[in-house]
Amino acid sequence: MNIEEQSVVEVELGSLNSAGSPRLSGESPEHVHVLAAAQSPLPPIVVHRATMKVIDGFHRVKAARLRGAETIEARFFDGDEAEAFVLAVRLNVRHGLPLALADRKRAAERIIASHPQWSDRRVATVTGVSPGTVGDIRKRTVPGRTPESRRVGQDGRVRPLDGSAGRMLAGELLAANPGLSLRQVARAAGISPETARDVRNRLHNGDDLVPRQCRRKTPAVLVAAREDFTEDLLARRPELVAQGPSQRSGRSRTDIAPDRAMLVKRLKADPALRFTETGRNLLRLLALHTLRKEEWDAIINNVPPHCTDIVADLARQFADLWSEFAVRIKDDV
Repeated sequence: MNIEEQSVVEVELGSLNSAGSPRLSGESPEHVHVLAAAQSPLPPIVVHRATMKVIDGFHRVKAARLRGAETIEARFFDGDEAEAFVLAVRLNVRHGLPLALADRKRAAERIIASHPQWSDRRVATVTGVSPGTVGDIRKRTVPGRTPESRRVGQDGRVRPLDGSAGRMLAGELLAANPGLSLRQVARAAGISPETARDVRNRLHNGDDLVPRQCRRKTPAVLVAAREDFTEDLLARRPELVAQGPSQRSGRSRTDIAPDRAMLVKRLKADPALRFTETGRNLLRLLALHTLRKEEWDAIINNVPPHCTDIVADLARQFADLWSEFAVRIKDDV
């Protein structure tokens, strides 16, 4: 529900419940006096209809009382109390007097407790802390708890925490039925079409079906089981291996970058892209990724330590956007 679309009504200040603020130290008296002294009308607050608790606008309520007002404009929210708290944090992070870091961390802890199925990234988006910080809070606040096998992302989609099983199932399906489309494999294995594409490529290249970066926090016994699975699958279907490791390693990343630059240069010569606004936007985005390996290394080595979590998270989000973009512009074969 978009709270901005709700109608504005006048509510009596005496009917409001001010308990449950996400601010650990309470409201700022200085900010209240600034609002009270301002001549402009106070923006509508947000109130939980069932309990009359103020969700957003604690400072405005106190400012209205200082002005001597008896009523204040408000919008009503009709969800449950857990949803009301999430909305309170979301709104207080985005505007007004920002929540302190301690407030945001405490809010993340409370949301993890009320919404354990939410992904770290989704909680981070609401609370304004990094996904890594959310992950640390989750480990600290729910020690020994059996981890969920799936979590709900910020886009509302349910995804497995460990996609290894889906990847291995996709490998079996592709080995047994090479004619299946990527979408069919993705639906059957419970993975994305882009992940199915990656599995297909790994089968053809003779690589492990689970990327090494996805196994860093996985127990060694599971890693060994996955590698055994891949080796067994390739032994049963040797025709899946298009080329040996020596051939695959013969081309380095430094060889790939010039190819990308050449392809982008060729696209820039296409009138269909050059002479349209959307085409030029696409070319500008593609040109950003034609840097040489040395240039990427220089950028990586100069990211300030306090920015690494944010930059890494943004990079993953942009990678997800490009993956979705690739799937949408090209039909699976």
